[in-house]
Amino acid sequence: MTLNQNTFTGEYSYTIDSKGRVNIPAKFRQSLTEDNHNTFVITQGMDPCIWVYPLVVWNEIETALKNLSSLSAINRTFIRNTVRYATFTTYDKQGRIQLTPKLIQYAGLEKEILIIGMVNKIEIWNPSKLDIVDQQNLEIEQSSYDELAEKIIL
Repeated sequence: MTLNQNTFTGEYSYTIDSKGRVNIPAKFRQSLTEDNHNTFVITQGMDPCIWVYPLVVWNEIETALKNLSSLSAINRTFIRNTVRYATFTTYDKQGRIQLTPKLIQYAGLEKEILIIGMVNKIEIWNPSKLDIVDQQNLEIEQSSYDELAEKIIL
């Protein structure tokens, strides 16, 4: 069943179990296209969260990374930090994916988590860490935010 082909929106509250498994919302699983083979790639986000990519989207990221010159130190560092924690995971019959201990530690995940759709990927957050990031984002100049909105919102 395909909805909006790998499009994720909304926020969901879940828990992480003692084995490091989290449930991917049914709405998100249903939006996966068949060519994803029920597979996601999890890795560190730019903020203290976990990014969860559909396999097809991750393949596009890998292609873009391959086009970066490894002669550049910043490129090497960016590639390394993007892929070193990347793990392929297929959701089980209950719709759960397995997170790695390193990623759980990086995101500071505890029992309660938030799963947020970010259009082409999913973010998994510790709610208290997201609150801190949200407070920091309030400091972004309103004019910068307005300029970006003008480029996106019709």
